[in-house]
This record gives sequence, C-alpha cells and structure tokens, in this order.
Amino acid sequence: MNTQIATLAGGCFWCLETAYNRLQGVQQALSGYMGGATENPTYKQICAGDSGHAEVVQIHFDANQISYHELLEIFFTLHDPTTLNRQGNDAGTQYRSAIFWHNPEQKAEAEALIAELTAAKTFDRPIVTEISPAPSFWPAEDYHQRYFEQNPRQPYCMHVVAPKLAKFREKFAGRLKVAA
Repeated sequence: MNTQIATLAGGCFWCLETAYNRLQGVQQALSGYMGGATENPTYKQICAGDSGHAEVVQIHFDANQISYHELLEIFFTLHDPTTLNRQGNDAGTQYRSAIFWHNPEQKAEAEALIAELTAAKTFDRPIVTEISPAPSFWPAEDYHQRYFEQNPRQPYCMHVVAPKLAKFREKFAGRLKVAA
C-alpha cells in the first residue's frame, strides 16, 4: 500500500467528503478546516468567515489504486473553480477553491492540471483555485463526518449535495467502491 494525503477545498465539505469516500483507493476522506490562523476552529467560527480557514476534505488514499492526478480531475468536476470565494449560494472565503499541497510533486501536479484545463478552455471563466502549502489540518466536529449519509433528508443535502453526487456517480461509475 502507498498511502498518501491530499487536501482540497471546493465549497461545502459535505459534497466533497461524500464523493471521495465512495471512490476505490480512498481509505478515508475527512471534513475539516485549513488555511487560516485560528487554532482548533469551530464550525461556528468558520461560518462567521473571520477565521481565514476554508472548509476542506483531507483524503487518505492508496496511490497504487488511485492517483493524485485522478483525485484532482474529480475535484475539478465536483465544484466550480472559477468563482472566487463562492460555491452556489455559499459565499465567503471559507468556501474558496483551494488545493493544499503536501509535497512539491503535488504542487507541480496541481499547477500542470490547471494549466492544461486553462489551455483546453474547459471552463468559460479563469480558474481561481488557490494552490498553497498545507498548513495544520483541523478535523471538523464529529457530526460533520459522513454528514450526508447521516442526514440525507436535510434540505441542503437534498437540494445541493444529492444532485452533485448523482452527477458524480454517473461520471465516475467505474471508479466507485462496490458497496457505494
């Protein structure tokens, strides 16, 4: 096994965490916070928008089964990387698009993929995804972990998370864990 870590911010962490936990090769995706100055932040502090942290998902994956590049390709299909500090109705720096790299290879891979997507004009607007070194990761409160599975009837889950997951399952059906 070749366990590595990827940390990505693409708006609400419930969407990303649910999708990544369903992928073959992903051992665990955890919702959390990264990129700000507040030590051990709470969800309330994050929602206030003054902690500097983004909602992130930290992905523990087996690079022998799924590559970092594949995780990034999926990341760019799960959210809109062209909106600064916003995903849909969620607005604020806590919802920014960011890739927090853990080694120089991840940084180079992220930069190369963004250049490739830009050259291919994959999006109508410029990609504004931040690429930064990974500072401390702060796990979100327990009730945020696997939130969608525990709260599928919650209105945000029904109207935002579920449609994104449906598109994800359709596009990446061959990459899903058998039980997903």
